[in-house]
Amino acid sequence: MNNFPNFTVDSRIYKKIMEKAKRKPAVKVVEKAVVAPDIGKLPPQARELEEAVLGALMLEKDAYSIVSEILKPESFYDPTHQLVYGAIQGLAMQQKPVDVLTVVEELKRQGELDAAGGAVYVAELSEKVASAAHIEYHARIIAQKYLARELISFSSEVSQHAFDETVDVDDLMQETEGRLFEISQRNVKKDVIQINPVIKEAMNNIQLAANRKDGMSGLPTGFKELDKLTSGWQNSDLVIIAARPAMGKTAFVLSMAKNIALDFEQPVAIFSLEMSNVQLVNRLIVNVCQIKGESIKSGRLSDDEWERLDKNHKFLYNAPIYIDDTPSLSVFELRTKARRLVREHKVKVLIIDYLQLMNASGMSFGSREQEVSMISRSLKGLAKELNIPIIALSQLNRGVETRQGTEGKRPQLADLRESGAIEQDADIVCFIHRPEYYRITEDERGNSLIGIAEIIVAKHRNGPTGIASMRFDNEYARFKNLDDYAVGQKYVERPSRMNNQVKNTGQVNDVSDASGFLSQSKEPLPF
Repeated sequence: MNNFPNFTVDSRIYKKIMEKAKRKPAVKVVEKAVVAPDIGKLPPQARELEEAVLGALMLEKDAYSIVSEILKPESFYDPTHQLVYGAIQGLAMQQKPVDVLTVVEELKRQGELDAAGGAVYVAELSEKVASAAHIEYHARIIAQKYLARELISFSSEVSQHAFDETVDVDDLMQETEGRLFEISQRNVKKDVIQINPVIKEAMNNIQLAANRKDGMSGLPTGFKELDKLTSGWQNSDLVIIAARPAMGKTAFVLSMAKNIALDFEQPVAIFSLEMSNVQLVNRLIVNVCQIKGESIKSGRLSDDEWERLDKNHKFLYNAPIYIDDTPSLSVFELRTKARRLVREHKVKVLIIDYLQLMNASGMSFGSREQEVSMISRSLKGLAKELNIPIIALSQLNRGVETRQGTEGKRPQLADLRESGAIEQDADIVCFIHRPEYYRITEDERGNSLIGIAEIIVAKHRNGPTGIASMRFDNEYARFKNLDDYAVGQKYVERPSRMNNQVKNTGQVNDVSDASGFLSQSKEPLPF
């Protein structure tokens, strides 16, 4: 019988079919690789290197001094390694020997021996390394892994807050800048260098200064007496210019910025937190064109003023002056913008008007004084990083107003408002003092003080202190050198840096700051 009851099959044919089936190759089974489900990414870590560093620290007595500035307990990924390193750090700070036995005893004393893996695990760490020959290299890798973990955690938090519609985006950006600045500062390390290359650089700077006829080693301001005291603003210096309200702080830095940008053709950046960019430019137009401020505001200019405006405002068009009027600017925004200005426009000096209007959003402080201290430290750090002078205006407290007499009205370092850290961080502290403001019209010798301004250099880290006298033109809100003023209807113009010929002009009021323009125009300026 067969399995096909409905029809019969010849036995010979059936036999051949079965034999052919036996000769047919077996079906080949292909095994597919088993793909494990996605279990996510592990945080950056280097456990083996952590073990090697800890073992080396317990083998070599001087090993901790090599890594103490690179690593801290939280730099380690494994919590047990954090505890072991913390114990090593504590022993080193107490100037006690560091080895397996002392580390175990320290962990016992802290009650953390079991959490650190026990005495056996601590002993095994010292067996996993032969020497501390490469401990610094290993430590830097661990530090980089820690920094990467911090950035991952930071970016996750930012992403989470960005999806939250209740969070203000501007506040989030400020907080993000603050946190990122903190993380970046942890990784800023500068290696110690031998003195030879520094001496060579210093000698080159001295030689360059000696070759200059004006004796300037820094950025000149155009104010002769001030430049004699400072030799110009020096790179990496933080300069604080402080005064009571209405003393002319903004007028002084605008006069200086105009001198630097037009007379000396050096790019200047002004961060104006108090005035809009249009208001600031109006002040520059008043300064350069010698037109009264109220005339600019009202638009009621005389024919002579229209002529001066039309002829002289063009000198400001291509001036290398960059203005940012962001209100309540944070130090983190300033850092970002300043780097771009220096990189893209070769800016040689930053001017901030004024320091107390800045903030350090994204970071918490116990008081406003602590926040101002952090801002002043950041400005000094930024000056060093960019290697340019930073000039920050500052307010003074009311102590000046309560003192009597000519000398009593002169500002002092103790009058700096909100923070003693400003005095500490600044390389130069200057005060603006105008006796006329306090109705003091004569000095002890009977000399007139009307229109006289004193720039008091009260602190100078790398040079002398003293007083630079200059003239303040209240009508046009500008400062100028004492010898840049008219005598009756005739005056003598100071020589320009770009035009050494001294010119006599006709009947005009003043031409103190026109010297920078003379080389650009064949015609004399109409004022």
